[in-house]
Amino acid sequence: MNRLINASLLMLLCTISSLAQNRKLSVDTLVVTQHSTTINGQKVNYSATTGTQPVWDEMGKPIASLFYTYYQRTDAGDNAARPLIMSFNGGPGSASVWMHIAYTGPKILKIDNEGFPVQPYGIQDNPYSILDIADIVFINPANTGYSRTIPESGKEVDRDKFFGINADIEYLADWLNTFVTRNNRWRSPKYIIGESYGGTRVSGLALELQEQQWMYLNGVIMVSPADYLVFDSDVPISSGTNLPYFTAAAWYHKMLPQELQSKDLTEILPEAEKFALDELMPALARGGFIPEADKQRIAKRMSYYSGLSEKSILQNNLDVSTAFFWKDLLRDKTGQTIGRLDSRYLGLDKMESGDSPDYSAELTSWLHSFTPAINYYIREHLKFKTDIKYNMFGPVRPWNNENNTVREDLRQAMAENPYLKVLFQAGYYDGATTYFASKYTMWQVDPSGKMKDRFYFEGYRSGHMMYLRNEDLKKANDDLRTFIKNSFEKGKSAKYE
Repeated sequence: MNRLINASLLMLLCTISSLAQNRKLSVDTLVVTQHSTTINGQKVNYSATTGTQPVWDEMGKPIASLFYTYYQRTDAGDNAARPLIMSFNGGPGSASVWMHIAYTGPKILKIDNEGFPVQPYGIQDNPYSILDIADIVFINPANTGYSRTIPESGKEVDRDKFFGINADIEYLADWLNTFVTRNNRWRSPKYIIGESYGGTRVSGLALELQEQQWMYLNGVIMVSPADYLVFDSDVPISSGTNLPYFTAAAWYHKMLPQELQSKDLTEILPEAEKFALDELMPALARGGFIPEADKQRIAKRMSYYSGLSEKSILQNNLDVSTAFFWKDLLRDKTGQTIGRLDSRYLGLDKMESGDSPDYSAELTSWLHSFTPAINYYIREHLKFKTDIKYNMFGPVRPWNNENNTVREDLRQAMAENPYLKVLFQAGYYDGATTYFASKYTMWQVDPSGKMKDRFYFEGYRSGHMMYLRNEDLKKANDDLRTFIKNSFEKGKSAKYE
Protein backbone atom coordinates (compact mmCIF):
# COMPACT_ATOMS: atom_id res chain seq x y z
CA MET A 1 0.00 0.00 0.00
CA ASN A 2 2.80 2.40 0.96
CA ARG A 3 4.52 1.63 -2.34
CA LEU A 4 1.30 2.46 -4.24
CA ILE A 5 0.96 5.74 -2.31
CA ASN A 6 4.62 6.62 -2.94
CA ALA A 7 4.27 5.81 -6.66
CA SER A 8 1.13 7.94 -6.93
CA LEU A 9 2.84 10.77 -5.06
CA LEU A 10 5.85 10.57 -7.37
CA MET A 11 3.60 10.72 -10.43
CA LEU A 12 1.79 13.75 -8.96
CA LEU A 13 5.07 15.53 -8.22
CA CYS A 14 6.29 14.86 -11.75
CA THR A 15 3.06 16.28 -13.16
CA ILE A 16 3.34 19.39 -10.97
CA SER A 17 6.98 19.79 -12.01
CA SER A 18 6.04 19.50 -15.67
CA LEU A 19 3.32 22.13 -15.31
CA ALA A 20 5.73 24.44 -13.50
CA GLN A 21 8.21 24.11 -16.36
CA ASN A 22 5.48 25.06 -18.84
CA ARG A 23 4.76 28.20 -16.84
CA LYS A 24 8.38 29.30 -16.87
CA LEU A 25 9.34 32.24 -19.02
CA SER A 26 10.83 31.39 -22.40
CA VAL A 27 13.62 33.94 -22.65
CA ASP A 28 14.60 33.58 -26.32
CA THR A 29 12.24 31.62 -28.57
CA LEU A 30 10.33 31.91 -31.81
CA VAL A 31 7.61 30.15 -33.77
CA VAL A 32 7.15 30.82 -37.49
CA THR A 33 3.91 30.20 -39.37
CA GLN A 34 2.91 30.90 -42.97
CA HIS A 35 -0.27 32.67 -44.03
CA SER A 36 -2.11 34.30 -46.90
CA THR A 37 -4.71 37.07 -46.98
CA THR A 38 -6.32 39.61 -49.29
CA ILE A 39 -5.71 43.33 -48.76
CA ASN A 40 -7.42 45.93 -50.93
CA GLY A 41 -8.25 43.15 -53.39
CA GLN A 42 -4.65 41.92 -53.66
CA LYS A 43 -3.40 38.53 -52.44
CA VAL A 44 -0.61 38.90 -49.86
CA ASN A 45 1.51 35.99 -48.61
CA TYR A 46 3.24 36.54 -45.28
CA SER A 47 5.02 34.87 -42.40
CA ALA A 48 4.23 35.47 -38.75
CA THR A 49 7.15 35.14 -36.33
CA THR A 50 5.97 35.00 -32.73
CA GLY A 51 8.37 34.70 -29.85
CA THR A 52 10.42 36.26 -27.10
CA GLN A 53 13.67 38.20 -27.27
CA PRO A 54 15.80 39.10 -24.22
CA VAL A 55 16.68 42.43 -22.70
CA TRP A 56 20.26 42.32 -21.40
CA ASP A 57 21.98 44.35 -18.72
CA GLU A 58 25.44 45.90 -18.98
CA MET A 59 27.03 42.53 -18.15
CA GLY A 60 25.14 40.66 -20.86
CA LYS A 61 22.78 38.96 -18.42
CA PRO A 62 19.09 38.70 -19.43
CA ILE A 63 16.91 40.85 -17.14
CA ALA A 64 13.67 40.62 -19.13
CA SER A 65 12.16 38.82 -22.08
CA LEU A 66 9.84 40.69 -24.44
CA PHE A 67 7.08 38.99 -26.40
CA TYR A 68 6.61 40.15 -29.98
CA THR A 69 4.84 39.26 -33.23
CA TYR A 70 6.55 40.08 -36.53
CA TYR A 71 4.65 40.02 -39.82
CA GLN A 72 6.74 39.94 -42.99
CA ARG A 73 5.40 39.77 -46.51
CA THR A 74 7.06 36.82 -48.25
CA ASP A 75 6.33 37.72 -51.87
CA ALA A 76 7.77 41.26 -51.84
CA GLY A 77 11.39 40.56 -52.76
CA ASP A 78 14.37 42.39 -51.23
CA ASN A 79 13.44 44.12 -47.96
CA ALA A 80 15.90 47.00 -48.44
CA ALA A 81 13.15 49.17 -49.91
CA ARG A 82 10.34 47.74 -47.80
CA PRO A 83 9.29 49.79 -44.77
CA LEU A 84 9.40 48.29 -41.26
CA ILE A 85 6.79 49.50 -38.76
CA MET A 86 7.68 49.04 -35.07
CA SER A 87 4.42 49.21 -33.10
CA PHE A 88 3.71 50.00 -29.43
CA ASN A 89 0.59 50.55 -27.40
CA GLY A 90 0.56 52.57 -24.23
CA GLY A 91 -0.75 52.45 -20.69
CA PRO A 92 1.91 52.54 -19.43
CA GLY A 93 1.43 48.85 -18.83
CA SER A 94 -0.69 48.00 -21.87
CA ALA A 95 -0.01 45.07 -24.18
CA SER A 96 0.27 45.54 -27.95
CA VAL A 97 -3.03 43.73 -28.43
CA TRP A 98 -5.10 46.78 -29.39
CA MET A 99 -3.43 47.86 -32.63
CA HIS A 100 -2.28 44.29 -33.30
CA ILE A 101 -5.72 42.74 -33.80
CA ALA A 102 -7.80 45.82 -34.52
CA TYR A 103 -5.80 48.28 -36.64
CA THR A 104 -2.73 47.56 -38.77
CA GLY A 105 -2.25 43.78 -38.50
CA PRO A 106 -3.59 41.16 -40.95
CA LYS A 107 -6.32 40.02 -38.53
CA ILE A 108 -8.94 42.05 -36.68
CA LEU A 109 -11.68 41.38 -34.16
CA LYS A 110 -15.12 40.16 -35.04
CA ILE A 111 -17.03 43.29 -34.06
CA ASP A 112 -19.87 45.31 -35.56
CA ASN A 113 -19.23 48.23 -37.93
CA GLU A 114 -19.22 50.75 -35.09
CA GLY A 115 -16.77 48.73 -32.98
CA PHE A 116 -19.06 47.07 -30.44
CA PRO A 117 -18.38 43.43 -29.42
CA VAL A 118 -20.44 40.56 -30.80
CA GLN A 119 -20.51 36.89 -29.84
CA PRO A 120 -19.13 34.40 -30.60
CA TYR A 121 -15.81 36.17 -30.10
CA GLY A 122 -13.06 35.71 -32.64
CA ILE A 123 -11.02 37.21 -35.45
CA GLN A 124 -11.36 37.82 -39.16
CA ASP A 125 -9.20 39.06 -42.03
CA ASN A 126 -8.31 42.75 -42.07
CA PRO A 127 -8.91 43.89 -45.66
CA TYR A 128 -7.24 47.26 -44.96
CA SER A 129 -4.03 46.16 -43.17
CA ILE A 130 -0.86 48.01 -44.21
CA LEU A 131 0.95 44.67 -44.53
CA ASP A 132 0.66 45.02 -48.28
CA ILE A 133 3.14 47.93 -48.24
CA ALA A 134 5.08 47.45 -44.97
CA ASP A 135 6.23 44.76 -42.52
CA ILE A 136 5.13 45.18 -38.91
CA VAL A 137 6.45 44.10 -35.52
CA PHE A 138 4.20 44.43 -32.46
CA ILE A 139 6.22 44.75 -29.24
CA ASN A 140 5.01 44.14 -25.69
CA PRO A 141 7.08 46.07 -23.11
CA ALA A 142 8.07 44.48 -19.81
CA ASN A 143 5.21 42.79 -17.90
CA THR A 144 2.68 43.24 -20.74
CA GLY A 145 1.36 40.45 -22.94
CA TYR A 146 3.68 37.49 -22.32
CA SER A 147 6.66 39.77 -21.63
CA ARG A 148 8.19 39.50 -18.16
CA THR A 149 11.06 40.87 -16.15
CA ILE A 150 13.53 38.33 -14.76
CA PRO A 151 14.18 38.66 -11.01
CA GLU A 152 17.73 38.11 -9.83
CA SER A 153 18.02 35.00 -7.63
CA GLY A 154 14.33 35.13 -6.80
CA LYS A 155 14.50 38.74 -5.64
CA GLU A 156 12.46 41.67 -6.96
CA VAL A 157 13.74 42.97 -10.28
CA ASP A 158 15.35 46.41 -10.37
CA ARG A 159 12.24 48.38 -11.32
CA ASP A 160 14.27 51.48 -12.14
CA LYS A 161 15.52 49.71 -15.28
CA PHE A 162 12.01 49.43 -16.77
CA PHE A 163 9.18 51.40 -15.22
CA GLY A 164 9.58 55.06 -16.04
CA ILE A 165 9.56 57.36 -19.07
CA ASN A 166 13.32 57.39 -19.61
CA ALA A 167 14.05 53.80 -18.51
CA ASP A 168 11.34 52.52 -20.84
CA ILE A 169 12.79 54.44 -23.79
CA GLU A 170 16.36 53.33 -23.08
CA TYR A 171 15.84 49.57 -22.83
CA LEU A 172 13.35 49.45 -25.71
CA ALA A 173 15.78 51.26 -28.03
CA ASP A 174 18.41 48.65 -27.20
CA TRP A 175 15.88 45.86 -27.78
CA LEU A 176 14.95 47.30 -31.18
CA ASN A 177 18.61 47.38 -32.20
CA THR A 178 18.83 43.64 -31.54
CA PHE A 179 15.58 42.97 -33.39
CA VAL A 180 16.60 44.96 -36.47
CA THR A 181 20.00 43.25 -36.52
CA ARG A 182 18.62 39.73 -36.11
CA ASN A 183 16.09 40.27 -38.90
CA ASN A 184 18.43 42.04 -41.32
CA ARG A 185 16.37 45.26 -41.46
CA TRP A 186 19.07 47.90 -41.19
CA ARG A 187 18.61 49.03 -44.80
CA SER A 188 14.82 49.27 -44.57
CA PRO A 189 12.98 52.57 -44.10
CA LYS A 190 11.87 52.53 -40.46
CA TYR A 191 8.83 53.89 -38.66
CA ILE A 192 7.66 53.75 -35.07
CA ILE A 193 3.99 53.99 -34.14
CA GLY A 194 2.67 54.46 -30.62
CA GLU A 195 -0.86 54.72 -29.26
CA SER A 196 -1.83 56.69 -26.13
CA TYR A 197 1.16 56.53 -23.74
CA GLY A 198 2.90 55.04 -26.74
CA GLY A 199 2.95 58.59 -28.12
CA THR A 200 5.20 59.63 -25.24
CA ARG A 201 7.27 56.49 -25.79
CA VAL A 202 7.88 56.93 -29.53
CA SER A 203 8.60 60.66 -29.18
CA GLY A 204 11.50 59.80 -26.88
CA LEU A 205 12.53 56.76 -28.90
CA ALA A 206 13.02 58.88 -32.01
CA LEU A 207 16.04 60.63 -30.44
CA GLU A 208 17.23 57.66 -28.36
CA LEU A 209 17.42 55.47 -31.46
CA GLN A 210 19.38 58.12 -33.33
CA GLU A 211 21.84 59.11 -30.63
CA GLN A 212 22.37 55.82 -28.81
CA GLN A 213 21.67 53.17 -31.48
CA TRP A 214 22.56 55.21 -34.61
CA MET A 215 19.23 54.19 -36.09
CA TYR A 216 17.52 56.90 -38.14
CA LEU A 217 13.79 56.87 -38.81
CA ASN A 218 11.63 58.00 -41.70
CA GLY A 219 8.55 58.56 -39.62
CA VAL A 220 6.96 58.76 -36.17
CA ILE A 221 3.23 58.02 -35.95
CA MET A 222 1.25 58.96 -32.86
CA VAL A 223 -2.21 57.49 -32.41
CA SER A 224 -4.30 59.35 -29.80
CA PRO A 225 -1.05 60.36 -28.05
CA ALA A 226 -0.84 61.05 -24.33
CA ASP A 227 1.22 64.20 -23.70
CA TYR A 228 1.93 64.52 -19.98
CA LEU A 229 3.21 68.04 -20.52
CA VAL A 230 -0.40 68.95 -21.39
CA PHE A 231 -1.95 66.92 -18.58
CA ASP A 232 0.39 68.39 -15.97
CA SER A 233 0.22 72.00 -17.18
CA ASP A 234 -1.78 74.78 -15.52
CA VAL A 235 -5.56 74.98 -15.83
CA PRO A 236 -5.73 77.27 -18.90
CA ILE A 237 -3.98 74.60 -21.00
CA SER A 238 -5.00 71.33 -19.34
CA SER A 239 -8.66 72.36 -19.10
CA GLY A 240 -8.95 74.69 -22.10
CA THR A 241 -7.85 72.06 -24.61
CA ASN A 242 -10.82 69.86 -23.61
CA LEU A 243 -13.54 72.21 -24.89
CA PRO A 244 -13.51 71.15 -28.58
CA TYR A 245 -13.83 67.52 -27.47
CA PHE A 246 -16.89 68.53 -25.40
CA THR A 247 -18.36 70.00 -28.59
CA ALA A 248 -17.75 66.80 -30.56
CA ALA A 249 -19.23 64.47 -27.92
CA ALA A 250 -22.23 66.74 -27.33
CA TRP A 251 -22.85 66.92 -31.08
CA TYR A 252 -22.79 63.11 -31.31
CA HIS A 253 -25.39 62.83 -28.52
CA LYS A 254 -27.49 65.67 -30.01
CA MET A 255 -27.05 67.92 -26.98
CA LEU A 256 -25.98 71.12 -28.75
CA PRO A 257 -28.23 74.05 -29.69
CA GLN A 258 -30.02 73.53 -32.99
CA GLU A 259 -27.86 76.15 -34.70
CA LEU A 260 -24.81 73.92 -34.14
CA GLN A 261 -26.57 70.57 -34.20
CA SER A 262 -27.83 71.17 -37.73
CA LYS A 263 -24.27 71.53 -39.07
CA ASP A 264 -21.76 68.78 -39.76
CA LEU A 265 -19.22 68.03 -37.02
CA THR A 266 -16.25 69.26 -39.03
CA GLU A 267 -18.03 72.58 -39.65
CA ILE A 268 -18.46 73.41 -35.97
CA LEU A 269 -15.16 72.14 -34.52
CA PRO A 270 -13.10 75.07 -35.91
CA GLU A 271 -15.51 77.43 -34.09
CA ALA A 272 -15.01 75.55 -30.83
CA GLU A 273 -11.24 75.52 -31.28
CA LYS A 274 -11.17 79.28 -31.89
CA PHE A 275 -13.30 79.91 -28.79
CA ALA A 276 -11.01 77.68 -26.69
CA LEU A 277 -7.85 79.47 -27.84
CA ASP A 278 -9.05 83.05 -28.04
CA GLU A 279 -11.55 83.28 -25.19
CA LEU A 280 -11.66 80.31 -22.80
CA MET A 281 -7.92 79.94 -22.14
CA PRO A 282 -7.43 83.68 -21.42
CA ALA A 283 -10.47 83.57 -19.12
CA LEU A 284 -9.14 80.57 -17.21
CA ALA A 285 -5.76 82.31 -16.94
CA ARG A 286 -7.43 85.06 -14.88
CA GLY A 287 -8.66 82.51 -12.32
CA GLY A 288 -10.67 83.97 -9.44
CA PHE A 289 -9.86 87.52 -10.54
CA ILE A 290 -11.92 87.39 -13.73
CA PRO A 291 -14.61 90.10 -13.75
CA GLU A 292 -18.06 88.67 -13.00
CA ALA A 293 -19.52 89.88 -16.28
CA ASP A 294 -16.76 88.12 -18.23
CA LYS A 295 -17.25 84.97 -16.20
CA GLN A 296 -20.96 84.92 -17.02
CA ARG A 297 -20.29 85.56 -20.71
CA ILE A 298 -17.72 82.74 -20.96
CA ALA A 299 -20.04 80.33 -19.12
CA LYS A 300 -22.79 81.10 -21.63
CA ARG A 301 -20.45 80.41 -24.56
CA MET A 302 -19.14 77.24 -22.92
CA SER A 303 -22.70 76.02 -22.53
CA TYR A 304 -23.34 76.77 -26.19
CA TYR A 305 -20.34 74.67 -27.29
CA SER A 306 -20.56 71.86 -24.69
CA GLY A 307 -24.21 71.01 -24.06
CA LEU A 308 -23.75 71.56 -20.32
CA SER A 309 -25.85 74.04 -18.36
CA GLU A 310 -24.47 77.48 -17.51
CA LYS A 311 -25.22 76.70 -13.87
CA SER A 312 -23.02 73.57 -13.74
CA ILE A 313 -20.22 75.38 -15.61
CA LEU A 314 -20.29 78.27 -13.12
CA GLN A 315 -20.39 75.81 -10.21
CA ASN A 316 -17.08 74.45 -11.59
CA ASN A 317 -15.61 77.97 -11.96
CA LEU A 318 -15.34 77.45 -15.75
CA ASP A 319 -12.84 74.62 -15.13
CA VAL A 320 -14.98 71.66 -16.19
CA SER A 321 -13.18 68.33 -15.85
CA THR A 322 -13.64 65.61 -18.41
CA ALA A 323 -14.91 63.26 -15.67
CA PHE A 324 -17.66 65.73 -14.77
CA PHE A 325 -18.57 66.08 -18.45
CA TRP A 326 -18.93 62.28 -18.85
CA LYS A 327 -21.26 62.23 -15.84
CA ASP A 328 -23.25 65.40 -16.50
CA LEU A 329 -23.89 65.62 -20.25
CA LEU A 330 -26.86 63.21 -20.27
CA ARG A 331 -27.74 63.46 -16.57
CA ASP A 332 -31.04 65.27 -17.14
CA LYS A 333 -31.87 63.53 -20.43
CA THR A 334 -31.37 59.77 -19.92
CA GLY A 335 -29.35 59.61 -16.70
CA GLN A 336 -26.65 57.67 -18.52
CA THR A 337 -22.92 58.36 -18.51
CA ILE A 338 -20.71 58.52 -21.60
CA GLY A 339 -17.39 56.76 -22.18
CA ARG A 340 -13.95 58.13 -21.37
CA LEU A 341 -11.88 56.73 -24.24
CA ASP A 342 -14.81 56.77 -26.65
CA SER A 343 -17.77 58.94 -25.72
CA ARG A 344 -20.12 57.19 -28.13
CA TYR A 345 -20.44 54.45 -25.48
CA LEU A 346 -23.07 54.70 -22.73
CA GLY A 347 -22.88 53.52 -19.13
CA LEU A 348 -25.25 52.98 -16.21
CA ASP A 349 -24.26 54.25 -12.76
CA LYS A 350 -25.75 53.33 -9.41
CA MET A 351 -26.76 56.94 -8.85
CA GLU A 352 -27.30 59.80 -11.28
CA SER A 353 -25.77 62.23 -8.79
CA GLY A 354 -22.02 62.68 -8.49
CA ASP A 355 -19.18 64.18 -10.47
CA SER A 356 -17.67 61.16 -12.26
CA PRO A 357 -18.85 57.82 -13.73
CA ASP A 358 -18.65 54.58 -11.77
CA TYR A 359 -16.71 52.85 -14.56
CA SER A 360 -15.41 53.28 -18.11
CA ALA A 361 -18.20 51.98 -20.34
CA GLU A 362 -16.03 51.71 -23.43
CA LEU A 363 -13.11 49.85 -21.84
CA THR A 364 -15.27 47.15 -20.33
CA SER A 365 -16.88 46.72 -23.74
CA TRP A 366 -13.52 46.39 -25.47
CA LEU A 367 -12.20 43.87 -22.95
CA HIS A 368 -15.23 41.73 -23.81
CA SER A 369 -13.92 41.14 -27.32
CA PHE A 370 -10.15 41.70 -27.19
CA THR A 371 -9.24 39.31 -24.35
CA PRO A 372 -10.70 36.07 -25.75
CA ALA A 373 -9.63 36.97 -29.28
CA ILE A 374 -5.92 37.57 -28.56
CA ASN A 375 -5.61 34.45 -26.39
CA TYR A 376 -7.25 32.32 -29.07
CA TYR A 377 -5.38 33.92 -31.99
CA ILE A 378 -1.85 33.61 -30.58
CA ARG A 379 -2.34 30.03 -29.47
CA GLU A 380 -4.35 28.56 -32.34
CA HIS A 381 -3.32 30.63 -35.37
CA LEU A 382 0.23 31.67 -34.51
CA LYS A 383 0.97 28.41 -32.63
CA PHE A 384 2.70 30.10 -29.70
CA LYS A 385 1.66 28.12 -26.64
CA THR A 386 2.44 28.92 -23.03
CA ASP A 387 0.73 28.78 -19.66
CA ILE A 388 1.90 32.28 -18.79
CA LYS A 389 -1.04 34.67 -18.51
CA TYR A 390 -1.44 37.23 -21.28
CA ASN A 391 -1.45 40.57 -19.47
CA MET A 392 -3.81 42.98 -21.19
CA PHE A 393 -2.55 45.41 -18.55
CA GLY A 394 0.55 44.50 -16.58
CA PRO A 395 2.01 45.46 -13.18
CA VAL A 396 4.31 48.39 -14.03
CA ARG A 397 3.39 50.96 -11.40
CA PRO A 398 4.62 53.09 -9.77
CA TRP A 399 5.77 54.68 -13.03
CA ASN A 400 8.50 57.33 -12.93
CA ASN A 401 7.32 60.39 -14.92
CA GLU A 402 10.25 62.59 -13.90
CA ASN A 403 12.53 64.25 -16.45
CA ASN A 404 9.99 64.19 -19.24
CA THR A 405 11.77 65.76 -22.22
CA VAL A 406 10.16 63.73 -25.01
CA ARG A 407 8.61 66.70 -26.79
CA GLU A 408 12.02 68.33 -27.08
CA ASP A 409 13.57 64.95 -27.93
CA LEU A 410 11.26 64.67 -30.93
CA ARG A 411 12.13 68.19 -32.08
CA GLN A 412 15.85 67.44 -31.78
CA ALA A 413 15.47 64.16 -33.67
CA MET A 414 13.66 65.96 -36.49
CA ALA A 415 16.27 68.71 -36.63
CA GLU A 416 19.09 66.14 -36.86
CA ASN A 417 17.26 64.03 -39.45
CA PRO A 418 15.81 65.88 -42.49
CA TYR A 419 14.00 62.66 -43.49
CA LEU A 420 11.95 62.43 -40.30
CA LYS A 421 8.24 63.30 -40.53
CA VAL A 422 5.47 62.99 -37.93
CA LEU A 423 1.81 61.97 -38.23
CA PHE A 424 -0.83 62.53 -35.52
CA GLN A 425 -4.06 60.48 -35.64
CA ALA A 426 -6.87 61.24 -33.20
CA GLY A 427 -10.56 60.51 -32.68
CA TYR A 428 -12.93 63.41 -32.09
CA TYR A 429 -14.84 61.46 -29.40
CA ASP A 430 -11.76 60.57 -27.34
CA GLY A 431 -12.12 62.12 -23.88
CA ALA A 432 -8.86 60.76 -22.46
CA THR A 433 -6.30 62.13 -24.93
CA THR A 434 -8.41 64.68 -26.76
CA TYR A 435 -7.90 65.47 -30.42
CA PHE A 436 -7.32 69.16 -29.70
CA ALA A 437 -4.62 68.29 -27.15
CA SER A 438 -2.92 66.34 -29.97
CA LYS A 439 -3.06 69.44 -32.16
CA TYR A 440 -1.68 71.52 -29.30
CA THR A 441 1.20 69.06 -28.84
CA MET A 442 1.94 69.17 -32.57
CA TRP A 443 2.07 72.97 -32.47
CA GLN A 444 4.44 72.97 -29.49
CA VAL A 445 7.09 70.49 -30.70
CA ASP A 446 8.85 73.01 -32.94
CA PRO A 447 8.35 76.59 -31.68
CA SER A 448 10.41 77.95 -34.58
CA GLY A 449 7.87 76.72 -37.13
CA LYS A 450 10.70 75.84 -39.50
CA MET A 451 9.65 72.17 -39.63
CA LYS A 452 5.88 72.59 -39.62
CA ASP A 453 5.57 71.21 -43.15
CA ARG A 454 6.80 67.86 -41.80
CA PHE A 455 3.86 67.46 -39.40
CA TYR A 456 0.50 65.94 -40.39
CA PHE A 457 -2.78 65.63 -38.49
CA GLU A 458 -5.77 63.40 -39.26
CA GLY A 459 -9.03 63.34 -37.28
CA TYR A 460 -11.68 60.60 -37.19
CA ARG A 461 -15.33 60.28 -36.16
CA SER A 462 -14.54 57.78 -33.45
CA GLY A 463 -12.72 57.60 -30.12
CA HIS A 464 -9.31 56.73 -28.73
CA MET A 465 -9.10 53.57 -30.81
CA MET A 466 -10.64 55.19 -33.86
CA TYR A 467 -9.90 52.10 -35.96
CA LEU A 468 -12.65 50.09 -34.24
CA ARG A 469 -15.20 51.87 -36.40
CA ASN A 470 -15.05 50.20 -39.79
CA GLU A 471 -15.19 53.40 -41.83
CA ASP A 472 -12.28 54.83 -39.84
CA LEU A 473 -10.35 51.55 -39.97
CA LYS A 474 -10.14 51.96 -43.72
CA LYS A 475 -9.43 55.68 -43.66
CA ALA A 476 -6.77 55.44 -40.92
CA ASN A 477 -4.88 52.66 -42.72
CA ASP A 478 -5.08 54.60 -45.98
CA ASP A 479 -3.73 57.66 -44.16
CA LEU A 480 -0.80 55.52 -42.98
CA ARG A 481 -0.13 54.41 -46.55
CA THR A 482 -0.10 58.02 -47.73
CA PHE A 483 2.20 59.07 -44.90
CA ILE A 484 4.64 56.22 -45.55
CA LYS A 485 4.67 57.00 -49.26
CA ASN A 486 5.31 60.71 -48.61
CA SER A 487 8.07 60.05 -46.07
CA PHE A 488 9.96 57.37 -48.03
CA GLU A 489 12.60 59.63 -49.58
CA LYS A 490 13.82 57.22 -52.23
CA GLY A 491 16.83 58.69 -54.04
CA LYS A 492 16.62 62.02 -52.21
CA SER A 493 19.60 63.18 -50.14
CA ALA A 494 19.08 63.75 -46.42
CA LYS A 495 20.05 67.42 -46.28
CA TYR A 496 18.63 70.89 -45.85
CA GLU A 497 18.56 73.08 -48.93
